Amino acid sequence: MRDLDSLDSWHSDWTGLRVAVLGLGSTGFSVADTLIELGATVVVVAASATDERVELLSVIGGTLILQSDSTVVPRELTAFEPELVVVSPGYAPDHTLVRWAQSASIPLWGDIELAWRLRDKVSPPAEWILVTGTNGKTTTTQLAAHLLGASGRRAAAVGNIGIPVLDAVRYPAGFDVLVVELSSFQLHWMPRTGVGAVHPLASVCLNVADDHLDWHGSFDAYAETKGTVYANTRVACVYNLADETTMRLVEDAEVEEGCRAIGFGLGSPGPSDVGIVDGILVDRAFHDERHRSAFELSTIDELRQVGLASPHMAANVLAASALVRAAGVAPEDVHDGLLSFEVDHHRMETVSSFDGVVWVDDSKATNPHAANASLTSFSSVVWIVGGLLKGVDLSPLVTAHVARLRSVVVIGEDRQDVVAAFQRHAPDVPLFQVVADDTDEVMPQAVRLAADVARDGDVVLLAPAAASMDQFKDYADRGTRFAEAVRHHAGGAGDDNNPPSGEQGSSDTPT
Repeated sequence: MRDLDSLDSWHSDWTGLRVAVLGLGSTGFSVADTLIELGATVVVVAASATDERVELLSVIGGTLILQSDSTVVPRELTAFEPELVVVSPGYAPDHTLVRWAQSASIPLWGDIELAWRLRDKVSPPAEWILVTGTNGKTTTTQLAAHLLGASGRRAAAVGNIGIPVLDAVRYPAGFDVLVVELSSFQLHWMPRTGVGAVHPLASVCLNVADDHLDWHGSFDAYAETKGTVYANTRVACVYNLADETTMRLVEDAEVEEGCRAIGFGLGSPGPSDVGIVDGILVDRAFHDERHRSAFELSTIDELRQVGLASPHMAANVLAASALVRAAGVAPEDVHDGLLSFEVDHHRMETVSSFDGVVWVDDSKATNPHAANASLTSFSSVVWIVGGLLKGVDLSPLVTAHVARLRSVVVIGEDRQDVVAAFQRHAPDVPLFQVVADDTDEVMPQAVRLAADVARDGDVVLLAPAAASMDQFKDYADRGTRFAEAVRHHAGGAGDDNNPPSGEQGSSDTPT
């Protein structure tokens, strides 16, 4: 068996190492492609794969085993006798193949550990900044990468955001900084000690709320996994002053000597924090005279110009600012960079406005914590909600926002838990269900129902508080279909901003 601790560099001898890769999505393919380039012998095991990736894997010299039965370990895999198994993020700890590898004492790595070991392909290797959290991590990752780029550094937003870290590691021109968004799944497979442990320049856990409890088993286990982001941080552990869990995770983290804890929040900041004073975003953490002075970073009025003025967006700005300040970005570069930032699609995106009603796509609100931030931004809402709840109870969210709800439109294949939460905690709020066997009909129905009850001054908000894969490809597909349905309906409703292209529908009976 190969000594895997010796494989700590792109320039180590990976030749002939037998590796099984679990999954052939974008992450799994990047792992297989990288290892084959290094000379390893690679077998990929996947429940399914696109024709394009199957063909590409064959071209580059990998072998694919399709696991038709997830409860059975393929005989071809056991015969391969892998020396290492690399796990794609979606594979839970109780998956049959994971348990098999553990019982056979085969080392298990995630793609992040592999990328960290290989980070020196281009010299000097990029610094890493790590971002996680239940909500806001994609926007914060994009913000940090944008601010670094605006300051003249070569930066890339990678990881759970959609671009595999290994693709960035292998980019021939290299980067100065990689801003790595990490899901709880990726963090689960990251070691905190040893050769494969990441040593980031800075790290942040934005918040921790109930999510993926079906995968992790409990909130405590989920929170502990999120805390891995802080392990071995060298310069700054950034945490949320409004979230005691993130503070506790920083306090419990084993970091490098000299690393500082930096808080971010919407109130007046302390000497080691970034925050807001009289509508001005300020940095007291990285000022030599921080006990008496602060750097101005931006203002709420300026953030409003680029769609970042809502409370949760401003919090993301402060977190990203703290991360890049830890990397040496000047306050004036933070200021100028913020003015040129563009918010990602499907994150609090206004898709249309007609008849006095604003239609907002926040399909990326895939859990109650994210949906809470969206709902808080508006005073009168027709809420489109539902999907895969991932073991999370919506009752606290319903209770918190019942006063602002004009009506509710429930989507998703399994709507019972959502409906039950409203029946218990908001029985007087009109509730409609979208019953559609065809995915193409879900959003047109939802939009028609919402349009029938929305009034002048209302916001129709798609903030599902749930994952999308029961009826849609992903949250982006869900949001795109919503926007298309809104624009189609707006044409029939006489929207000045859209050419006539559709017809107005009728309402179903509320339940």
